[in-house]
Amino acid sequence: MTTPSTIAEDPAQQPPPRHVAIIMDGNGRWAEARGLPRVAGHRRGAEAVRRTLSGAVELGIPYLTLFGFSSENWKRSAGEVDDLMALLRHYLRAEIAELHRNRIRLRVIGQRDRLAPDIVQLIERAERLTRGNNAITLTMALSYGGRAEIVAAARALAARAAAGALAVETIDEAAFAGQLFTADLPDPDLLIRTSGEQRISNFLLWQCAYAELVFTPTLWPDFGKSDLERAIAEYSARERRYGARVGSR
Repeated sequence: MTTPSTIAEDPAQQPPPRHVAIIMDGNGRWAEARGLPRVAGHRRGAEAVRRTLSGAVELGIPYLTLFGFSSENWKRSAGEVDDLMALLRHYLRAEIAELHRNRIRLRVIGQRDRLAPDIVQLIERAERLTRGNNAITLTMALSYGGRAEIVAAARALAARAAAGALAVETIDEAAFAGQLFTADLPDPDLLIRTSGEQRISNFLLWQCAYAELVFTPTLWPDFGKSDLERAIAEYSARERRYGARVGSR
């Protein structure tokens, strides 16, 4: 909740966040509330991705990261996982040409070895095609878990140290961040979660250390540019201190 002590002097003059991350939650509840199968919610959720991406471009946000499928989501029913993978295949086949035309760069982070080989090939093809685009960088987190990412980074540094390629005393936050999936991205300024849930669910744990958190009751299939603008307005009304004291406080 925003309080008087955290209001920025002139929110209207604040630049948009450089990097917005979104936990896209509520597809299943959206479908169930309408008596529809859960896959219908996921399909409508894909439409929300298009609206939000378009809105982010219009608002001048350089980086947008979306939590599409967590490492924990593999525990869902086989039928729902199959539906989600089919939707992912369709998106990678049908939408990438349009992303490329609009100069959108696509990146995918997560444990690719858990995805089907044909999906990995589609991801790699899409990343190659859009690598030079600069309108916005869209990062999709698929088969992703923040704790697993941190463990993998620690193992990579430990292996280099054990091989004599890295002095232990030189390992600092920058070295660690350089081993993460997001090594070439700025940390998120704003993390949004839809559907009213107020937790970050193992998403970008290291990267969101200083992100502003905004929770909205809007279910993801209903999310769009206006919701993104409201979240950014709340973000802009906050004073980001990074642990520093302001005034006498």
